Amino acid sequence: MTINEAFAIRAKEIAKQKNITKYKICQETGLYPSTINYIFHAKTKASNFKSMALIIRALGLSITEFFESPVFDFDNLDIE
Repeated sequence: MTINEAFAIRAKEIAKQKNITKYKICQETGLYPSTINYIFHAKTKASNFKSMALIIRALGLSITEFFESPVFDFDNLDIE
């Protein structure tokens, strides 16, 4: 899986656990709904780290907590 796919999986997982909607993430981050949708559906070639950090903060996690997940293990990622 790509890093963008792993990010989308983890973001959706946390949002569901914390009952945070994409609309709420848009409000918290100032990102456009289309940007959130592209990121949450892994439709981007390379996500902007600033956007990722804003989403992580809106989810109420530190960057370390967010990336501390098996989906980000190098064995699970296709890094080109």
